[in-house]
Amino acid sequence: MVAAASVVVAVGTATGLLTALGSSGDDGGGGAGRAGPQASRSVRLDALPVSPSPSSTSSPSAEPSRSASPSPTALRATPTPSPKRTSAQQEPRPTTATGLYRHPDSQVLDWVRAHPGDPRQDVIASRIAGRPAAVWFTDHTPATITARVRAVTSAGAAQGRVPVLVPYAIPDRDCGGHSEGGAPGLDAYDAWIDRFAAGLGSGEVIVVLEPDSVAQSECLSDGERADRFASLARAGRVIKDADPAARVYYDAGHSGWHAPAQQAAWLKQAGAASADSSDGVFSNVSNFHTTADEVAYDRAVLDSLGGPPSLGAVIDTSRNGNGAPSDGQWCDPAGRKLGRAPTLTTGMGRIDAYLWVKLPGESDGCRGEPGTFTPSYAYDLAR
Repeated sequence: MVAAASVVVAVGTATGLLTALGSSGDDGGGGAGRAGPQASRSVRLDALPVSPSPSSTSSPSAEPSRSASPSPTALRATPTPSPKRTSAQQEPRPTTATGLYRHPDSQVLDWVRAHPGDPRQDVIASRIAGRPAAVWFTDHTPATITARVRAVTSAGAAQGRVPVLVPYAIPDRDCGGHSEGGAPGLDAYDAWIDRFAAGLGSGEVIVVLEPDSVAQSECLSDGERADRFASLARAGRVIKDADPAARVYYDAGHSGWHAPAQQAAWLKQAGAASADSSDGVFSNVSNFHTTADEVAYDRAVLDSLGGPPSLGAVIDTSRNGNGAPSDGQWCDPAGRKLGRAPTLTTGMGRIDAYLWVKLPGESDGCRGEPGTFTPSYAYDLAR
């Protein structure tokens, strides 16, 4: 596999943190370095029947999403730019919710509760555990997926807050890398998505659909890629049909990976340009590229993608406060910091939200076991 640029070791599904406390340094210095794979298993709900529980053994592999180093290849298509849309023109996306949902179960919250006397506890509790993060669903267990999704969405609706959900079960996930796994085939995946969608309810929810599924699709044959993209387009339609208030975002990789036009050509095949299946794209999941770089990259992808002017982007800002390391290190690199706090109000045209898709402190595999919460790493990011 190509050197990854963002590994998402997602493990399960249970997490989500709330209150977007103030911004914690962002865009400070690292430039557009190329990060490689990182393990990220933020929030885990997979092994739970109805309510999530964060045990690392609860789901198969919630693992790294890999973003390969940028090596633009010839475009298959060059979609026309979105008409009449500039970064300053798009109105903020309307919302009736008061903010993002923080799930009460996560590895970081478990650690905070279990270590009241640890000198790092206050910093980790206030700067990481107190903020909203995504809830990952990585275990292909059809019998329980509806209940697990419903447990999160109903809790978010009761609080008037927006949950961020990450379905991560596409077949050939991570192309056989650290996060390998997923459904046994696309028919099984389609059925799993049907059951996932059945748990959404009718409230607002953000769905970060299958990290790396588009950007990392080069490992597939042309036929396999076309089949995957058809399933992803179907997934978006099924989710939006089940819950018209759901926002679905597709995998744009990150600014250090594919050229925007190439990524947009794939995204269009995967349904990301259609309002029936998509609200836009997401980028920088489990990676370190600065928010400024991601904003510019996502806008370029959206311009190449075409589609309705309402399409926007969401950016993972969980660990990008100092940008990506200049040496390309991706595995728990030193010197990284938290990025902007999660929020639905970015003040940036075509940028719908800053999210913490990967939970800060969950190791890529160097400071701790892949996907496990590592307090020393969390503390270094947060202080």
